[in-house]
Amino acid sequence: MCWESGSFRDPAGRIFVFEGRILRAIRTSFAPIWNEFSSSPLYQELQQEGLLIRSAPPADILRLPAFITEGSCAVIEHERIPFVSYPYEWPFGMLKDAALLHLDILDRALKHDFIAKDASAYNVQFRGSKPVFVDVLSFAHLPPGEPWLGYHQFCGMFLYPLMLQAYKQIPFQSWLRSELEGLDPVPFSRLMGVRDLLRPGVLTHVRLQAWMQERLAATRQSVRQKIKTTGLSKAAISNNIRGLRRLLLKLHLRGSSAWVDYVRTRTYSDPALKQKEGFVRQALGSQRWGLVWDLGCNTGDFSRLAGDYADFVVALDADPLCVEWLYQGLKQEGRRNILPLVMNLANLSPDQGWAGRERQSLLARGRPDMVLCLALVHHMAISCNVPIRAFLAWLAELGTSVIIEFVSKEDPMVQQLLLNKDDTYGDYNRPYFEHSLNQLFDVKDTVAIAGGSRFLYFATARGRP
Repeated sequence: MCWESGSFRDPAGRIFVFEGRILRAIRTSFAPIWNEFSSSPLYQELQQEGLLIRSAPPADILRLPAFITEGSCAVIEHERIPFVSYPYEWPFGMLKDAALLHLDILDRALKHDFIAKDASAYNVQFRGSKPVFVDVLSFAHLPPGEPWLGYHQFCGMFLYPLMLQAYKQIPFQSWLRSELEGLDPVPFSRLMGVRDLLRPGVLTHVRLQAWMQERLAATRQSVRQKIKTTGLSKAAISNNIRGLRRLLLKLHLRGSSAWVDYVRTRTYSDPALKQKEGFVRQALGSQRWGLVWDLGCNTGDFSRLAGDYADFVVALDADPLCVEWLYQGLKQEGRRNILPLVMNLANLSPDQGWAGRERQSLLARGRPDMVLCLALVHHMAISCNVPIRAFLAWLAELGTSVIIEFVSKEDPMVQQLLLNKDDTYGDYNRPYFEHSLNQLFDVKDTVAIAGGSRFLYFATARGRP
């Protein structure tokens, strides 16, 4: 049993992981707010429509450890999200949909005289391609004349990152990974030139907010109190929320990627692809898998295939446009057991935040039972300079089964990677690859793909059945 280290930021309660279950202890001092919200029509509406995470009092509350229930007015149990993800791992469309969910919930809350106290992107998780709001303690009654205190945070965590990619074609993931509280309006406004002032939202939500922040930095007055004395109406907040929604709907992803067209431009034939699909399907069909990782998923053809044999698939690729393409496809298909994430495999998401424990590393969030490494090894070895042995050792440490592809130097794709590099990759050859694989794994099956430059292997880590 452990408490979720990232929940320390919430003064209203704390999250515990107990026997694989997600429990939230609500502090006694917040009992009135929680009781009002949990008994409100708003709570029932959000739960019934799947916008707010499903929650209920645990049936065995008397069995729970005392340090969970002590000092709490209530304990609730949440549904378990299959795989936790963070905003700095989402493609453009996922962050945009999370932002729209926030605004939709805020609009509904205002109609019931509630407001969300903050607007953190970490309050959203994804069940595959469907976003869900997970912080049930974010809600409170809106005092008369109070502003929407989450507006600044909403801009920094949602609006500015989306503007960065929509207006400047700069992927936002690395920015959000280094700025866990979101992008600050002052430095962000400096990225926007004079012409950008004509773009929707830049003048009002970027330049004006940056100007106000700089002007008010030296004041001793409470901005919150000053706004309250003006008697800000609920209608004004509602208009701001609707304006933000209209702005978000105007933001679109632009740009191109060679990897999005990889399925069309691949260097091997249709018969070879069918042979590859057959091998992968046979290996996946050897059992039912819990969690599968598809590393270097591209636009997700094999992620979908894995989804037929697994409870849940996490599809990872470093190309934001590929992952965006996959996400939009999954939305249209209604798939809920595939989570597409933007991830550089040579720079995986680490433990970070306060004390290095607030946001968990990829590995800490759930180790896979099966890993797909298709058309990936040559990129890791040649593009990222990761030694073959080191990459295979990392996979073995996961204790997982693997379906892995080796592409020889004779293949046109490898030749392309080597085009502007000195070939110093003496260990990049099939005999050494197979020798290392056999030392670290039990190889169950292998096949040479038609054409002779690609080879597939199905293997299990030592100690696995």
